Amino acid sequence: MIERRPALTVLSHLVLVLGVLIVAFPIYLTFIASTHTAQDIVQAPMPLWPGSHGLENYWAALTGTGEGGGSNAPVGRMMLVSLVCALVITVGKISISLLSAFAVVYFRFPLRGLCFWAIFVTLMLPVEVRIGPTYQVVADLGLLNSYAGLTVPLIASATATFLFRQFFLTVPDELVEASRIDGAGPMRFFIDTLVPLSATSIAALFVIQFIYGWNQYLWPLLATTSEDMYPVVIGIKRMIAGGDAAVGWNLVMATAILAMLPPALVVILMQKWFVKGLVDTEK
Repeated sequence: MIERRPALTVLSHLVLVLGVLIVAFPIYLTFIASTHTAQDIVQAPMPLWPGSHGLENYWAALTGTGEGGGSNAPVGRMMLVSLVCALVITVGKISISLLSAFAVVYFRFPLRGLCFWAIFVTLMLPVEVRIGPTYQVVADLGLLNSYAGLTVPLIASATATFLFRQFFLTVPDELVEASRIDGAGPMRFFIDTLVPLSATSIAALFVIQFIYGWNQYLWPLLATTSEDMYPVVIGIKRMIAGGDAAVGWNLVMATAILAMLPPALVVILMQKWFVKGLVDTEK
């Protein structure tokens, strides 16, 4: 039986509260800055309480009507681009990974093991390593400043393929035999049996891949030159002007808060499925 010690309980809670404060304080400052004017923010000391310009700043950021030396592209359009890219990357990664893992596990063909390990080895080749050739191919195909150019090079996932393969290997052979007896073909078995069994894993990967797609920075930085196709992460960078130009830090901070909302909502709404997909062993 575990002995309860009040002193350790208090100490553990103090450590947790301190950790939360350390993580949350920059977010709090960002929110506070988004409710003041740019002149108030650059004053020393910066205000630590909400101002009266919050709605005005958020509306100016969403519509692109603010002032500043950097880009004034509408943040609403940027968030739409980020949302479309994140969803396409997420759905594409999960779909391709499901099908590739299904083929590797349930089909017998020459060099099957080599094909799987060729997919797995791509984990050692991140986007940064192959970004030059990838950019050349995308440019030659005329896909710059397009949704296809932003998503197709990022749509495959060796990690998800590996996870689905490991799960499919745990599916009892009796299910395969039962499906054959019932007259189900390979795709019917895949759709009616494997996909429902993989629901929690799919949910967990959806959260991870959505955040991955939403937070992409390096590839969109190269693949977009038009303000109409800026994802919100790139938009924040473009809003910060260089040199002596004035920066509308209130609008930058408002954009940063808006950029944090969709990933946070996805994590909050799918937290139960996310945790279950990572720890559930009775699948």
